[in-house]
Amino acid sequence: MLENPRSPRVRAVAKLTKRSARAETGLFLLEGPQAAREVLAYRPETLVELFATPTALEKHADIRDASTDAGIEVVFTTEAVLDAMADTVTPQGIVAVARQSPTSVRDVFASSPRLVAICEEVRDPGNLGTIIRAADAAGADAVVLTGRTVDPYNPKVVRATTGSLFHLPVAVGVDLSTAVERAHAAGVRVVAADVGGGDFLASRDLLAEPTAWLFGNEARGLDEDALVLADLSLRLPIYGAAESLNLATAASVCLYETAFAQRAVA
Repeated sequence: MLENPRSPRVRAVAKLTKRSARAETGLFLLEGPQAAREVLAYRPETLVELFATPTALEKHADIRDASTDAGIEVVFTTEAVLDAMADTVTPQGIVAVARQSPTSVRDVFASSPRLVAICEEVRDPGNLGTIIRAADAAGADAVVLTGRTVDPYNPKVVRATTGSLFHLPVAVGVDLSTAVERAHAAGVRVVAADVGGGDFLASRDLLAEPTAWLFGNEARGLDEDALVLADLSLRLPIYGAAESLNLATAASVCLYETAFAQRAVA
């Protein structure tokens, strides 16, 4: 059992809350039973280490069984060690370390996708995690992260995806012009979500065709250079008195509207 919160092994795990450590090691941090459950179910080959208190493992017997099936030995720790490793105040007795496994943008568009989310300079971890989760729920084929978008392996992003990070391909560090070029070569229309765009309802029929939604920064939206790359821009209507929609909420609506349109003609 790991008992010393200041041991080198514990410190190495705790450092993964920092982007520099994640970049250096190619690893990232997972916290809580749900994250452990999802990585064991969908990407067990990426799991490097699994730590748990005896109480937590007894409570979550399915994780114990899944780790045994995957050939992953659970390392028992004290509550103090788990707290030292984790980014959250309450890690729920389970922490894991996994290898990052991003997909190339080439592979994303080589698979003839019908629905893709492209995020350009999305900076809020909660927003990015929610967009990845919404893309997964809407049946999107992939998420592409361009510009200075927040690291998808940031612990806050990972938590906000609630496991969706392991369900669909995520491409990172992509130049926006390259992503758009790949989309066009694959016959995918790039649609920018923009407050200055055209009428969403008037263009709904277009969404039945292969579509890549382009979402911008929470505060500034998409700049002119990005908008020029898109095939068209659309805005969601605001029927009430709200000034605007949160980025992740707007992205969820766009992705689901596209999913509905594509399934209606399937």
